[in-house]
Amino acid sequence: MRKIRKALKNEIAELQRVFDDAKKYMRANGNMHQWINGYPSDELLLNDIEADHFYVRENEDGKINGCFALIYGEDPTYGIIDGGSWLNNEPYAVIHRIANDGTEKKLLEEAVELGFENTDNIRIDTHRDNIPMQNALKKLGFKYCGIIYLANGDERLAYQKVK
Repeated sequence: MRKIRKALKNEIAELQRVFDDAKKYMRANGNMHQWINGYPSDELLLNDIEADHFYVRENEDGKINGCFALIYGEDPTYGIIDGGSWLNNEPYAVIHRIANDGTEKKLLEEAVELGFENTDNIRIDTHRDNIPMQNALKKLGFKYCGIIYLANGDERLAYQKVK
């Protein structure tokens, strides 16, 4: 049975292994520009863990095979959206930095289920080249809402799902 739980500070190396596997999958599927230059850094993951919104999924043997940030509240990068609009302006959760090592599927579905335990709105964004993620979001009923911009100016395709 899979288990989702909060991440611990001493698991950074294991989390980075999961991200490395996810990056290999992205590159093999034509996404060459997302999660580059050391992203996500150990510092960012530690900040997520200390803020108490980073989760891991473990397999039956207790090995981490997936992870994600689930953040309730306003995301500053979602304040401006081009080429569309959000489905509503109600309180929401955001899923960021979702990655798995490829040994199990359905992590996104599990993260969405967890998010909907405390909100009726989930927002997420992804790189234009991340076609597998775009397809997974559509399959789970997320609606494309427009383009948002990260703090560094990079664009992302923005999606939202309302419970």
